[in-house]
Amino acid sequence: MRHGKHTFKLGRNGSHRRALIANMLKSLIEHGRIETTVAKAKELRRHADKMITLSKKATLASEREVVSKLRIRYNTLSPKEARLAKAGNTNFHNGDRQVLKKLKALTDRYGQREGGYTRIIKKETRVGDSAPKCFIEYLQ
Repeated sequence: MRHGKHTFKLGRNGSHRRALIANMLKSLIEHGRIETTVAKAKELRRHADKMITLSKKATLASEREVVSKLRIRYNTLSPKEARLAKAGNTNFHNGDRQVLKKLKALTDRYGQREGGYTRIIKKETRVGDSAPKCFIEYLQ
C-alpha cells in the first residue's frame, strides 16, 4: 500500500527528481533565495527544512546524510592546487564544499528555532505556459 508516501512527482522519474531537488537545494543554500514554480518550491521546502534539522544534530551520521542528499562531489586536487586552494583561491573547487560551509552558517542562525526555516512568496505566472512562479527563501 502507498499510505504516507506523499511526494510531488513533478512529471519526472525518481532519479531525475532527486537530482533536481539536490541541485535546487544547493542553489538555495548558496544564494539564500531562488525563483521557481510553486509545485517545485513546495517539494523543495520539505527537503530544505530537513537539511537544517539534520545539520543541527551535528553527528557524523547526520553530516553524511546531508552530503548524500545534496550529492556533494569531492574532486581530488593535485598538491599544487591544494596549496592554492588553502591560500584562498577557490577556483579549483567545484563549489560543493562552500555549500557545506554556508549550511553551517544557516544552522548557527536558526539555533533556537524549532522549524519553519523557509517561506514561499508567490509572484506572477510565467509567460510561456502560465505556470505559477514564486520565490523560496530562507528566513532572516
